[in-house]
Amino acid sequence: MISNAPSNVILGNERRMLLIKFLQMRNGRAELREVVEYIAEKEGNTDRKHRKSVYVSLMQTHIPKLEREGVLTFERGVITLLRVPDNVTLYMEVVGRNDISWSTFYAGISFIFALTALWFGNFLLLFASLTYFLVAVVQHEKTYRVLRPVDKERPKKPDGNGE
Repeated sequence: MISNAPSNVILGNERRMLLIKFLQMRNGRAELREVVEYIAEKEGNTDRKHRKSVYVSLMQTHIPKLEREGVLTFERGVITLLRVPDNVTLYMEVVGRNDISWSTFYAGISFIFALTALWFGNFLLLFASLTYFLVAVVQHEKTYRVLRPVDKERPKKPDGNGE
């Protein structure tokens, strides 16, 4: 079985996703202070206290987790991106924070087709509706498999950071 651990680690937190996105935009290397500024700006709060909060969470939680997973390295204030799993890159490119997922889109199309099929009494359209619904279910499973924890049987130990 292929482990989704790096995927879950990255996609499980908005700051880690922003960190990876920024590093990808900067050809895989950036100074920590640049990353802090970027994340604070994306979170809509660039005051000193919030930037410090971003810095502390990166240093104490996010960078160490990503280093342990072999996603990046951190040395002398410079973060270097080593690798990003393909499914993470795909997810980050396709689904924006406020976008609807493809599975939701397909489910909506299915619903519209079903209503139209019932209105006109067209069983072929009803079949198309069921087909779109099945595609929605399959797409949902493929997308959110990346986000599910790998080992559900082992309870997580709290690390004091809410992660």
